[in-house]
Amino acid sequence: MVAGAKRIVCLSAEAADWLWRIGASERVVGTTAFFTTPPGIAPKPRISGFSTAQFEEITGLDPDLIITFSDVQAPLAAELMRRGFPVLATNQRTLAEIEATLALLGRIVGCEAEAERRLNEFRQRLEPVQKVKFRSRVYFEEWNEPLIAGIAWVSELIERAGGEDIFVELRTKRAAPERVVSPEEVCRRNPEVILASWCGRPVQVLEIAGRHGWEGISAVRNKHILEIPGTGILQPGFRLVNGYNQIKQSLYSHSSYHQART
Repeated sequence: MVAGAKRIVCLSAEAADWLWRIGASERVVGTTAFFTTPPGIAPKPRISGFSTAQFEEITGLDPDLIITFSDVQAPLAAELMRRGFPVLATNQRTLAEIEATLALLGRIVGCEAEAERRLNEFRQRLEPVQKVKFRSRVYFEEWNEPLIAGIAWVSELIERAGGEDIFVELRTKRAAPERVVSPEEVCRRNPEVILASWCGRPVQVLEIAGRHGWEGISAVRNKHILEIPGTGILQPGFRLVNGYNQIKQSLYSHSSYHQART
């Protein structure tokens, strides 16, 4: 039974993080290896990567709910259901969908009041920047081979931070293959700021700067290339406030640079 679940396995980090924040961490019995255990909390068994899972170890934990996220984990969710486990599979892509998912998790563990309190904090900390005088053109790179532009919530955060996503028309594309862009098109759109987070791999800023033909891009020429850790921007949960702060700082720095030159 999903409602009132007491032995939860989280195959995605943001779910484990959220359950900890709303006071339900004792219900989590296993997590993905991508979950960073908060201070003062005993580590849980790590039973999955992102696209892989240790099914026998999951079975040994006897979960009454397994939480997965995204189409990438759909094969895992299907296999777990075939093995008889209750599975909650979500595929949130926008900030509104993220809020709805976090509220749902709060209801599942009976922590609605605390979930709503933390959601209010989440909304406040993601408030749009006011009185933007200069909107930097931003390219967000989610993957480098091939080049994949940012998922919808990243595009929304760039806009809220006072930037202009150069591939804003891809915001409605829910699957990563639909957001593949060409190096030539990035050049043509000439971003002034490049932000990157490569799905768990360290970003190579020098590789980005050294791409053929990219020496003329404003962001490359002026060294406005920044890595944002995946934990702060690619996990659709409360930690997006960290990524949002980094985006704001980056755009503020570029805006100051721009004003100094004009």
